[in-house]
Amino acid sequence: MSKPGINNGGKKRTVEQEIKRRTVVAFTVFFVCLCCGGLVFAWLYNQPQSADGVQPTLRTALEANEKLFSLFYSKRREAKVFKKTDAVTDVRVNGDVGMDGELDTTWRLKVARNPGDTLILTLDDIKALPKTEVVFDFKCVEGWSQVTWWGGVRFSDFMKKYNLVPQTAMRYVGMVTPDEAYYVGNDMPSMLQPQTLLCYEMNGEPLPQNQGYPLRLIIPVKYGIKHLKRIGVIYFSNEKPKDYWAEQGYDYYSGL
Repeated sequence: MSKPGINNGGKKRTVEQEIKRRTVVAFTVFFVCLCCGGLVFAWLYNQPQSADGVQPTLRTALEANEKLFSLFYSKRREAKVFKKTDAVTDVRVNGDVGMDGELDTTWRLKVARNPGDTLILTLDDIKALPKTEVVFDFKCVEGWSQVTWWGGVRFSDFMKKYNLVPQTAMRYVGMVTPDEAYYVGNDMPSMLQPQTLLCYEMNGEPLPQNQGYPLRLIIPVKYGIKHLKRIGVIYFSNEKPKDYWAEQGYDYYSGL
C-alpha cells in the first residue's frame, strides 16, 4: 500500500516530506525574525542618549503611549477597592529618596498658587477637611503589589477648600520633598480623580516616617513612583514639571 500524500500543484509529497518542509520553513522564519530583532535592538541600543538617559526613539514611543492613555482617561474611572481586612499590616517602602532625617513640628506645606503667591498650611489645616479612606492594590514598577489602606483628604476637596479651583485649569501638578531631592509631576485629571489623596494616615494610624510623614500623595491610578512621600511643595504648571524617575528614563505618565 502506498503512503498517503499531499497534492501541491500536481506534485505529490508524503506526509513525512511535508512535515520536514514545514519544519525548515518555520525555523527559517524564526531565525530571520531573531536576526531582525537583534539588529533593531542593536540600532536602538547604540543610539546617542538624551539628557534623561533614554534613546530618542524610545522616548518618542513613551510619549506616544502617554498621549494614547490620556485620550482614554476618565476621572470617573476608579481603581478596584478592597476591604480594610484585606490590607497588609507590613507595608513595603517603595524607595527612600527625599526621606533623609526626621521632620519635626516645624513642617509646613507650601502651595505655590501663582508666582510670588504661596499659601502656607499646617497638617491641622489639612485635617480640617473631610477625611476619606481608600484601600487599593498599590503597584510598584519593580513588579510587586500590595493591598494597602490609606486615609487623608481628597486632592479635589483640598483644591476647593483653599480657593485653588482656577489652578485646576492647568495641565499638571508638581510636588517636591522639603529637601528637594525627590520630585514628581502628575497630570491634573489624575490628580482630581476622587481616589487621589493628600494622605496623613496608614492603616488607621499616623503615617510612619518611612512612609512619608507627615503628608504624602496617594494616587491609585498611577504606579508607586508617582506617589510622592513627605510633600513639601505643591505647584501648578502647563508644562511638565520635573520628575525624578522620568529623568532616569522611566515613563513620565506611569498610568495604570
